[in-house]
Amino acid sequence: IVREPQVFLLDEPLSNLDAKLRAQTRTEISKLHKKLGTTFIYVTHDQTEAMTMGDRICVMKDGYIQQIDTPTNLYNHPVNQFVAGFIGSPQMNFLDAVLKTEGGKYVVEFGSDEKKFTVVLPDEKADDEKLKDFVGCEVILGFRPETISDDKRNIDNATTGLMECQVEVTEIMGSETFLYLTCNGSQITAKVLPDSKARPKDTITVAIDPYRVHLFDKETEKTIIN
Repeated sequence: IVREPQVFLLDEPLSNLDAKLRAQTRTEISKLHKKLGTTFIYVTHDQTEAMTMGDRICVMKDGYIQQIDTPTNLYNHPVNQFVAGFIGSPQMNFLDAVLKTEGGKYVVEFGSDEKKFTVVLPDEKADDEKLKDFVGCEVILGFRPETISDDKRNIDNATTGLMECQVEVTEIMGSETFLYLTCNGSQITAKVLPDSKARPKDTITVAIDPYRVHLFDKETEKTIIN
């Protein structure tokens, strides 16, 4: 800082700090970055640091660059399943599914032979060029915890994306509640309103927002649609 270098290289500088000091120092580094106007290359395993401090983030796996983009684009438009699961807390839910067509609509079907669930893709997401080659194929359905709702009004208004789940654990965070659910043997996490009435051992119905689902190629893990 004294010598005014062109680039600062920071390798996990906050990793040994306690949570409160870590958050405070993160803010101070961000202020310093804006004040100096100098390039910072910052290495971290903490996605919160990356998302809150980075103008552009380079996500790496096994020494290979997966995606370089803005925090918002990484979150909303991941290029593959790894990036989708790495960005976001709690991480994105992934379920094995099959892509079908019914009545001129693209439908994602998942669940067991005894109980099937479906998400009908809205027209805005139903990109023929991207989806047509995957009809009848196994895909990975991805959806973030905050796109799941157990609110009765949303359930009543939902026409697709409804699932019946068993509540395993609830974590009341104050401003929100995390629900750890089991759906046909698959574990999923929901981030719902703080006034949720769900309790452990309850069987509840939840709705996935069809406008915010992601599909991934099961073989390559590359994104089909975001």
